[in-house]
Amino acid sequence: MYQADTIAAISTALGEGAIGIVRLSGEEAIEFANLVFKGKDLTKVPSHTIHYGHVINPRTGQTVDEVMLSVMRGPRSFTREDIIEINCHGGIVAVQRVLEMVLLAGARLAEPGEFSKRAFLNGRIDLSQAEATMDLIQAKTAKAMEASVNQLQGSLSRKITSLRHEMLQTLAQVEVTIDYPEYDDVEELSSRQLNETARSVKGEIGKILHQAQHGKVFREGINTAIIGRPNVGKSSLLNILTGMEKAIVTEIAGTTRDTIEEYVNVRGVPLKLIDTAGIRQTDEVVEQIGVEKSRAAMEKADLIILVLNQSEDLQTVDIELLEATKNQNRIILMNKQDLAPVLTRETLAPYGVKEDELITTSMLNESGLDLLEQQIEQRFFSGAIQSGDINYLLNTRHTSLLQQAIDSLDEVVEATELSIPVDLIQIDFTKAWDLLGEITGESVQDELLDKLFSQFCLGK
Repeated sequence: MYQADTIAAISTALGEGAIGIVRLSGEEAIEFANLVFKGKDLTKVPSHTIHYGHVINPRTGQTVDEVMLSVMRGPRSFTREDIIEINCHGGIVAVQRVLEMVLLAGARLAEPGEFSKRAFLNGRIDLSQAEATMDLIQAKTAKAMEASVNQLQGSLSRKITSLRHEMLQTLAQVEVTIDYPEYDDVEELSSRQLNETARSVKGEIGKILHQAQHGKVFREGINTAIIGRPNVGKSSLLNILTGMEKAIVTEIAGTTRDTIEEYVNVRGVPLKLIDTAGIRQTDEVVEQIGVEKSRAAMEKADLIILVLNQSEDLQTVDIELLEATKNQNRIILMNKQDLAPVLTRETLAPYGVKEDELITTSMLNESGLDLLEQQIEQRFFSGAIQSGDINYLLNTRHTSLLQQAIDSLDEVVEATELSIPVDLIQIDFTKAWDLLGEITGESVQDELLDKLFSQFCLGK
């Protein structure tokens, strides 16, 4: 299903850098590149070779940039079409000028994700592999990257294809029953086989969804709200974990007026840290808005890090926060360990604080943070997780389709136990088979493809 026109786009991030890449794909990619390339005749060079030369303006002959140009002839390319990659000098102006020249030669500006879409339409990758390319680009930890690479290599595709093959074999036997209804024992056998296959496939889907819980963490990160009253060390914690001065730290209460978000990597687990404004009663309008945002962040968080000042007695706001978070996943830091302690573990016991929720820290000395990291890892993965345990990252689309497939298979199991005719049971069974096909793109509508690929980077 090769596309008629030739597309072009910048494939590297815009900005200053050593190298920028302009990519072309299509049946006229080599011809168009040849019009703007001063060097070897690209129509005569072997595939998968790279050549030194200059990009020129095809109308004036003026030199635009010094480049290295790669030639990859289809079908041995990412899109299975002829591909040209022009490595030019990095920088916004240089790369844009090279792109302008190939567009001037006749190429069309690619839409977001169009290279990956062509790879899918031409059978180079399936839909789950295409989505894995964006996961790879957006990976926030090494483990997330490994999972994306596994999925890009077809780990999820192979699993789904295997399940669909198992279901297809059962469907083929059911067709025999429908064609020869006079054999009652055959219908009973087919009903039993539908039941067994539905249960088997449902169990395997359940395993995939269970792994998806870890995958969701790697994909999206753990929404972690750092809360507490002013000047207990929240912003200091954010700065230490990020290794940067992301938040202003002063002795003045109410310095942080808004929520500050930053991703950090804690033992391979991505945290989306939200440093909130200190929660207290205030008449200052801007600070009030910050406090409201803090409370909203607290409600939506997957993890709460509640910071208390152990050198002072509990205040009303501290008690309110302890009460508000008692049913949430939380870790309580008794900060300022470097000062004489006033607040003790025994003091917190009446407020429902569990021993395993408490960690004593000092942001000044950066002590206790290793225990915090260990606690976070244990909370979400019950200890260290092996890289190979996560083979793919399921997105919302995958999860929804798998859950719908389980619902259809439940209908199959229930129908077989009620002795409903096989041809009716087959409808739900086939629906589950189609839903699994939507994950890999074997049964998917054009509108969905357009929506999915529109979310990709331009040039990918």
